[in-house]
Amino acid sequence: MIEQEMNRLLERAKTDEDLKSRLLETQYENDPVQSFCNICAQLGHDITVGGLFAYGMAMNDSKLRATNGGGSFEIEGWDDLYENFLDELRR
Repeated sequence: MIEQEMNRLLERAKTDEDLKSRLLETQYENDPVQSFCNICAQLGHDITVGGLFAYGMAMNDSKLRATNGGGSFEIEGWDDLYENFLDELRR
């Protein structure tokens, strides 16, 4: 569900320069993800900090399970959904 909401928001932001700018500027806030989620809530998108975190955990867990026998160490360097969203919006 959160992935669908993020995709809807991305399509909306790609056609609305003001929204795109507001979302990109969240990266400079003291709490960027919360600022991002506040904008999402104002726009009626069901995207929360907890939802983003849970999605990221589920994706990382599934990648670890995909290793033969399961990975025993956390893999560093995976981007989160918020960062991936901003990267896609910059394109």
